[in-house]
Amino acid sequence: MNLQLAKGVRDVPPEEKLLQNKIVRTLQEVFEIYGFTPLETPIFERYETLTAKGGVGAGTDTFNETFKFTDQGGRQLGLRFELTTSLARYVGTNPSLKLPFKRYEIGPVFRDGPIKLGRYRQFWQCDIDTLGAKSMLAEAEILAVVQKVFEQLNLEVIIKINNRKLLNGLLEEAGLKEREEALIVLDKLNKIGAEGVKKELAALGIKKAASEKLFELLSEKNSLENLSKKIKSTIGQEGLKELNELFSY
Repeated sequence: MNLQLAKGVRDVPPEEKLLQNKIVRTLQEVFEIYGFTPLETPIFERYETLTAKGGVGAGTDTFNETFKFTDQGGRQLGLRFELTTSLARYVGTNPSLKLPFKRYEIGPVFRDGPIKLGRYRQFWQCDIDTLGAKSMLAEAEILAVVQKVFEQLNLEVIIKINNRKLLNGLLEEAGLKEREEALIVLDKLNKIGAEGVKKELAALGIKKAASEKLFELLSEKNSLENLSKKIKSTIGQEGLKELNELFSY
């Protein structure tokens, strides 16, 4: 018998697991100080839940990397690739849930992706979310939680903030109609760089002028104040308003 690990997974030896447990305890303590409560969901879901709109789009890396299997009853199932889809399913099946709902979850997720150095097919994710709160104060609280966690772990970090409404406004201003596809490509910016993103946008049929306009708007030199003068769409202006409110807290 050949005693080998399956491809893309690893054992965690005791000395590493002790450190991991310490980190998890720190996360739990900080989350609960701020009023977030723990939730545990199954590691597999119905395949239709994982691939439903709002979970993951067809053609994305995550969609293609979902572990799929069939149980003895012939039902299509899949291993979870992140924790948010299970959260959405939990909330959807518990209509009497008291809002706002503040939860955290820490646990393993699975992706059947290419094996690279430092990339595993089973790994841990940690999520905190507040559902049912309209104020950006909820977002500010999550940023405070994140900052507190890293302070407790003695790690210096830079926190980057994203706003989907602003991104959609930028895409609209640049003249891109294929917004969902473009957002999937933009998500790879840190991995493949600007030129790589431009090539993939071109492959989607997006004209060079629109792509160049988008990157002009995405320039780090653009402040929120400057963007407020350039973005005319309602959705983009809503995103800018939300970010200004967030930073005011």
